[in-house]
Amino acid sequence: MELLLKHFPNLKPKQVKQFELMISLYEEWNQKVNVISRKDTEHILEKHILHSLALAKYKHFKNGSWTLDLGTGGGFPGLPLAIMFPKANFHLVDSIGKKIMVVNEIAETLGLKNVKVEKERVENLEGSYHYIVSRAVAKTTQLLEWTKHLALRNNTEYLFLKGGDLTEELKPLGFKASIQNISQYYKTEFYETKKIVWIKH
Repeated sequence: MELLLKHFPNLKPKQVKQFELMISLYEEWNQKVNVISRKDTEHILEKHILHSLALAKYKHFKNGSWTLDLGTGGGFPGLPLAIMFPKANFHLVDSIGKKIMVVNEIAETLGLKNVKVEKERVENLEGSYHYIVSRAVAKTTQLLEWTKHLALRNNTEYLFLKGGDLTEELKPLGFKASIQNISQYYKTEFYETKKIVWIKH
């Protein structure tokens, strides 16, 4: 927890307890269902929770807003963001049932009332979102194509956690995409090539 509190010193005691419980829940569940990579189990805080919370360093998710976590997998970045922003709402979606089952169990155990977890394909979703987030699910242009029917007109922000050289991937978007190096927030080797891609629709 020292690492978490070093980067987020203003966490409330309830949030600290939720993050502590989150770590133990993932360690427990990952022995039954492969929710995250087995080799990452000892590094959940650095490689999953802090990585997700880089978005909280970059953007304040407004009270009452709705965020879609597309292809949430094991619940990242959605669940850490839901703890960090208890007055914002998060819709975590994935097409893999066993992962969604675990994410739902973890969200309920953590007492996260601001989280909706659903097994669904993105093309079947309805409604609109203030923010759309995703972590290493697909190329940026593909993510934008999949979610264009869910965007508010001129008012949806996309925040994608990406890695490596994005020059070719972002070329079709021209000046629409802004890139933030996560190494500006966290000074460990793991984050040297990690980035946030921000796009305003």
